[in-house]
Amino acid sequence: MNAEQLKLHFGKVLRELRKKKSISQEQLAHDCGLDRTYISMLERGKYQPSLHTLMIIAKNLEIKASELIKLVEE
Repeated sequence: MNAEQLKLHFGKVLRELRKKKSISQEQLAHDCGLDRTYISMLERGKYQPSLHTLMIIAKNLEIKASELIKLVEE
């Protein structure tokens, strides 16, 4: 998987997990201390999160960061 595919797949997984929790991009962003547009860009595969951001997002989605990465790998 190249870098662009990885970003797109991460975004897809992030969107699915967020929707499964029934929260908006705005709510997730607020909970994580991020901007809603940043969450949108992640979900669309435009940005790639830093390790710190990945950990914060995983925590707020109530999933281990390692589980989030595993979902992206699958």
